[in-house]
Amino acid sequence: MAVITVNNLTKSYGVDIILQNISFIVNEGDKIGVIGENGAGKSTLFNILAGTLEPDSGSIFVSANKIGYLKQNTLIDSEKSIYEEVKSVFAEIFQLENKIKALEEKISNTKDHNLLEKLFEEYSFLMDKYNELEGYSVESKVRGVLNGLGFDMSQFDTPVSNLSGGQKTRLMLAKILLLNPDVLLLDEPTNHLDIRSLEWLEQYLKFYSGTLLIISHDRYFLDKVVNKIFEIENHHLKVYEGNYTEYLKKKKEEVQAKLKAYEEQQKEIKRIKSIIETQRNRRTEKSVKMAQSKEKLLEKMEIIEKPFLNKNSIKLKFNFDIESGNDVLTVKNLSLKFDRPVFSNVSFDVKKGEKIALLGPNGAGKTSLLRIIAGEIKEFEGEIKFGTNVVTGYYEQEFKSLNPEKTVLDEIWDENPYLTQTEVRTLLASFLFKDEEVFKTVASLSGGEKARLALLKLLLSKANFLLLDEPTNHLDLKAKEVLEESLLGYSGTVLFVSHDRYFIDKIATKVMILSAEGVEVYLGNYSYYIAKKQQLEVQQEEPPKKTKTQIKNERQKERLLRLKLKEQREYLKNLENSIYQAEDRLKELEEKMCNVEIYKTGEIVEIQKEYTALKEKLEEMYREWEKLSG
Repeated sequence: MAVITVNNLTKSYGVDIILQNISFIVNEGDKIGVIGENGAGKSTLFNILAGTLEPDSGSIFVSANKIGYLKQNTLIDSEKSIYEEVKSVFAEIFQLENKIKALEEKISNTKDHNLLEKLFEEYSFLMDKYNELEGYSVESKVRGVLNGLGFDMSQFDTPVSNLSGGQKTRLMLAKILLLNPDVLLLDEPTNHLDIRSLEWLEQYLKFYSGTLLIISHDRYFLDKVVNKIFEIENHHLKVYEGNYTEYLKKKKEEVQAKLKAYEEQQKEIKRIKSIIETQRNRRTEKSVKMAQSKEKLLEKMEIIEKPFLNKNSIKLKFNFDIESGNDVLTVKNLSLKFDRPVFSNVSFDVKKGEKIALLGPNGAGKTSLLRIIAGEIKEFEGEIKFGTNVVTGYYEQEFKSLNPEKTVLDEIWDENPYLTQTEVRTLLASFLFKDEEVFKTVASLSGGEKARLALLKLLLSKANFLLLDEPTNHLDLKAKEVLEESLLGYSGTVLFVSHDRYFIDKIATKVMILSAEGVEVYLGNYSYYIAKKQQLEVQQEEPPKKTKTQIKNERQKERLLRLKLKEQREYLKNLENSIYQAEDRLKELEEKMCNVEIYKTGEIVEIQKEYTALKEKLEEMYREWEKLSG
């Protein structure tokens, strides 16, 4: 069943066409990844689908009752705590709870039988509605989603106004997930999530029963969650079945097939035109007829358009002038604290050519560790020793090394004065800063533009040891692929922090997990680390082998236990009989409570008392039964 139907939708901003005559259908239960370069129109499409933006032309039909839309970098203003703000999603349920409590009190204080009958009817109706809305599970849902998205219970009372921008975005994501809408529109939901939270969100969305559209640059996430790709390119939208990896394969095959067909047709057109020219030059009656025949053939030919090859991406190749020694870095017993301890006992070695992913939860100190190695943090305990001829280059995620007052041109030229202006502008053009864009101030650049500028500075540093802090943030998919290829071809050493698991999987030769107590090292990429971690968890669950003495003692304990169990079974059997009797009596009382006559005689008061007392006793018996039978 179609949930969203879009026909010939077009949207422009002034003379700039963003989306042109796009059409698609979203079926119930679809999980769709929406991809495209920065500025391709992905967020514009989401705003139109959510009803916050009008298209210039075309039609949209949405049959969903409720749409949840998470915008990129959503900010939320609230005086409530984290927990209270998220609970506000269930305002209807809490209002219902209050009504039920008020009604229970009213029932207990009412002696008018006619009124009681009406109150019980209302009570039954409200309880049915409460159960239908799953009111009993609200608290566990709120706690589960908040914890899954990286909010510890100790943070639940934190005022929303005290949160960072990233934390507020996560809070909005929690609220939208708990709304459980028919259609979820998520614009870059994986920003600001650590790997643990990413894995949780993947599992949540896998089992989400509604329809899902996600804009994301996280290719690993797309592979795990989506079953269809919408690609927006050159103002148009194309649909591909399958996840991101399947899309890449199909896209490559499609482009190659179109390019081959285009080239073959161009050769054929050239051949026919050559025949036409030759026959016309002969100027005989037959040759003229043949030329005319071939011209008609050309006119009837359905011309294949040259496939759109998007070459609008950075050109990046890291290299260096001096090769380092085999021992690049030795870290011993490194500890760091600010107002609290961050980490301690961190020791590891880095060898030439290694590409090491530094992972760990948010707050573990990954960025701080890179800053210590880069020489930006001086106050720490422990030893850091660089090897021979090591030249470090540091890419930091907040771009503090960029001067906001400088122009793009000066930012590069001032640090590389040996280059001519032409050489600098040529380099900038290879990083997509063309023509007048080189005179923009750094402060006016977008996140993606700053990332490209910082990468160019890193490239020009000629470093043989790269320290990269979230290098794929702000980069579109094509730029990420270019960065990956460049690092794969780089013969130097790399230590990097990233939440991009696709990137980690492709680049890392070693994974280091940073925690408050130190680091754990795993040889291999991200997939190997996950497999090894799961293997170790299974091994830990397996019981250790027992000695003969332990086996003998356990057998003796088992004999004693069997005697106790026999007595326990007898008691349990009697308890179960008592539970059956209590349940039967409750049914009798419930049947009586449905009889209108008892409200007239006043018998309802005694029945209600017995019913309440018996229900409490039954709950007690259930608790005891669970304890004994567990």
